[in-house]
This record gives sequence, C-alpha cells and structure tokens, in this order.
Amino acid sequence: MTALRWYGGIAVVVFGIVPTVMVAMLVSGGHTPSSVGYLLLGGIPLVGAALVFAVRGMFDPDPETAARRLHLSMALVAGADLLLLGGNALLRMGSS
Repeated sequence: MTALRWYGGIAVVVFGIVPTVMVAMLVSGGHTPSSVGYLLLGGIPLVGAALVFAVRGMFDPDPETAARRLHLSMALVAGADLLLLGGNALLRMGSS
C-alpha cells in the first residue's frame, strides 16, 4: 500500500513538474509564442498545490485521507497539463 503512495509522488513529478519546466523553457527560449507564458501563471500554482497535496498524502497515516489527497493532487496535475500543454498547442495552431 505504501508503494502506491510513492508512485503518486513520482507521477506528480513526471506529469506535473517536468511539463511545466518544458513549457517554461520553450517560452524563455523564444520557441513558442510569448502569450504561452501567460498560461504559466495558472499552471505553476496548480502544480505547486498538487505537489503539496501529494506530499501530505504520502505521509498521512490515515488511508482514507491519504487517498483523498492523492486523488486531488492527480486532478490538479491533470488540470495543469490541460492548461499548459493544451493551451500551448492551441496557441501555436492559432499563430501559424
């Protein structure tokens, strides 16, 4: 059971932090429209909140509360990915 908690933390890193850093590098390098940078204003707090909930869920002794926090962190990561990666794709299609 505790291994699944650690997998939740790894998922936040892989699906939350890595795409956020990749989009930030695209914006800072000038390889994507500059308006994509505004998506980072919404995506970074979502990933930060997901990271907080994942850490609290990983170390919570109550399994029910831990599961609820880990589910919330995954939902926040999904929302951040939708905002960052989907918004980037839409803005790139619209600018070309």
